[in-house]
Amino acid sequence: MTSKERANLKGQAMKLESIFQIGKTGVTPQMVDALRDALKARELIKINVLKSCDDGIPELARILSDRTGAEIVQTIGRKIILYKKNQQKEEKKKAAIKRELIKKTQKKVMYKENKNRRDKKTDRRKISH
Repeated sequence: MTSKERANLKGQAMKLESIFQIGKTGVTPQMVDALRDALKARELIKINVLKSCDDGIPELARILSDRTGAEIVQTIGRKIILYKKNQQKEEKKKAAIKRELIKKTQKKVMYKENKNRRDKKTDRRKISH
């Protein structure tokens, strides 16, 4: 991840609310599964580490990153921000963009065909008069 991408994600994360909390139980397999699901749905998540958690925050961030396959965007205070790109979302975006380009191209072709028809009609009228 480039520093520019990381800065952009940090800006987006500022507006997010923490959707997970890690307490004295630490990282459980159920939490990891829930984090994976959340990352798949949102791509960018913020996690709050409670004071009752005995583990170090950088260590927790690394563990969560390893277990979920996400990248650590930032650890700030008692917050961890993780990002994992969702390939399916990316493919859907690309497909939507492609459909839009096809529509625009078809509209241009239709416009040109209609214009050519109008021009031919005009030419016939000029010749017959």
